[in-house]
Amino acid sequence: MTISLETKIPMLNNFHTYLYQPDWRFTESKDEHRQVLAEFPTISQEFRKLPAMYQKVIADTCHKVGVGMAEFSQKQIESLLDWDQYGHYASELVVIGVFRLLSASELEDTPVVEDPRLLNSMGLMFQKANIIRDYLEDQLEGRAFWPGEVWRKYSKNLSDLAKPENIVPAVQCLNELVTNALQHIPDILLYLSQARDHNIFRWVAILEIISVARLAACYNNPQVFKGEVRLRKGQLVTIFMDATNIQAVRAIVYQCMNEINQKIPLTDPSAEHTQNIVSTIQKLCLSDGPLVSRHGFSLIYLPCAVLLAVLSWQYLSSL
Repeated sequence: MTISLETKIPMLNNFHTYLYQPDWRFTESKDEHRQVLAEFPTISQEFRKLPAMYQKVIADTCHKVGVGMAEFSQKQIESLLDWDQYGHYASELVVIGVFRLLSASELEDTPVVEDPRLLNSMGLMFQKANIIRDYLEDQLEGRAFWPGEVWRKYSKNLSDLAKPENIVPAVQCLNELVTNALQHIPDILLYLSQARDHNIFRWVAILEIISVARLAACYNNPQVFKGEVRLRKGQLVTIFMDATNIQAVRAIVYQCMNEINQKIPLTDPSAEHTQNIVSTIQKLCLSDGPLVSRHGFSLIYLPCAVLLAVLSWQYLSSL
């Protein structure tokens, strides 16, 4: 955000080529992550050590994401289609890239990896959950990622949603966006039910369950417009420890849907739609029989979960 568009857009469009330029670096950024650009030769050197099949996937992903980010650097997110398209560039392409790497490594079945609907849903829900939660932070930093097609129903200006006198329409707008994000959960449950490699299952399950829990925490929550909505660290630990199999995932998702269901205001314009999608998700969670209680979850992979928790803790604490 500290780099001018005049400088940024050509860099975004050409960024994939810098991976092959040993000396390329950028030192004019004032962003907190400027070290990545300033010391990019270290990163690109490791990239060029990778087998060609992995380099191809990474460079192709960087190219597509860069072009997409350049596009949205010059336009606002107006429609829900724009919102999905931005999510495609910002997150879905990264998910697809990761799974293309997994396919190349033969750790996951190619048909599952290449299912565009499933990968699309995984990327979009993760991105939408972050965008919804980060409303206030983005506003304070001059960014806007909520789609105008939705927020204009409730306010003349996106920034006005943060005003105390507008809290009722603001929360209604929030609820409509959360409901939109919930539609991706059935595809995520389908993917997880088909995942073959346990480590990949754990990675996807933890990231996506955190997104589901974040949506549940944000739903009908005025705090989104006043400050930061964070998951409790105890809740994160529970997700790390319990998300070891599809039965446990379904139980956690079902619980999150219960949390939302109990908060749906009868007067909310999206109430019926929210109730319908929540009901659909809960039925999917019960499709293979009664839910397993938390105490019945398998902890065979607990050492891996603890290691993953330690490695990811700093990242997740900032979410």
